[in-house]
Amino acid sequence: MTASIRVYVNERAVDVAPGAAATDAVRALDPTLADAVAAGLALLTDGRGIALAPDTPLVPGSILRAARRARRAPADADA
Repeated sequence: MTASIRVYVNERAVDVAPGAAATDAVRALDPTLADAVAAGLALLTDGRGIALAPDTPLVPGSILRAARRARRAPADADA
């Protein structure tokens, strides 16, 4: 059994444990971005732009895109 699988997050190769969740791969690249995904402040999609749940299990070669949302929460909006 392999010790890790290679996936891609924002066009960068990341090695994670087999069975890792999407946020695990994002965390391996950028822990603060992973926290934003978990908090709903960043969007997580597959390589086709289809939204993914943070706990989606990964397979070798998975392509993920993670980006912070452009809109602020209503409580942060200017009055």
